Amino acid sequence: MYHCEVDDLYLIPTAEVPVTNIYRDVILDEKDLPVKNCAYTECFRREAGSYGKDVRGLNRLHEFSKVELVRIDKPEHSRQSHQEMLDHVEGLLQKLELPYRILRLCGGDISFYSEAQKRWLEVSSVSNFDTYQANRLHCRYRTAEKKIELCHTLNGSALALPRIVAALLENNQTPEGIRIPKALVPYCGFEMID
Repeated sequence: MYHCEVDDLYLIPTAEVPVTNIYRDVILDEKDLPVKNCAYTECFRREAGSYGKDVRGLNRLHEFSKVELVRIDKPEHSRQSHQEMLDHVEGLLQKLELPYRILRLCGGDISFYSEAQKRWLEVSSVSNFDTYQANRLHCRYRTAEKKIELCHTLNGSALALPRIVAALLENNQTPEGIRIPKALVPYCGFEMID
């Protein structure tokens, strides 16, 4: 988080940390797992505005909107939860008719292909932190046998909106204008941007 000294306010880079911290020092009942959270937030980054080829246009911004998914789950179910979250994000990209690729990795900036930048850019990431965050949070659950166990935490940025806008603009250009994906037409009220 970033401190704004003039206003004595704090800005967050993602909703993952504050949403996950709702469960700090909490003992959940096993029957209540998985806990599913969704947050739409304004996110802030300091590195935006620096100079270089990797920070042009909508790629890196000081402020952007993002939808974040956070789950708290049992260890034996967290792989399934991870797959469900990944399927959800993949479904969004399919509905937006965007080309994408899914990579299993420990880090990286990869997802939609930017013709302008000639490289893949990340629009979402879905992560299973196992007990790493839960251990620091003391986020636990009580089994049916009354045993206390550490939860697994998962998070995923459903969509980083500025990069999705860039992907939509780049991938839907036609001689007539920019085609709006069918899934968005009811919300836009038009099919083309002239």
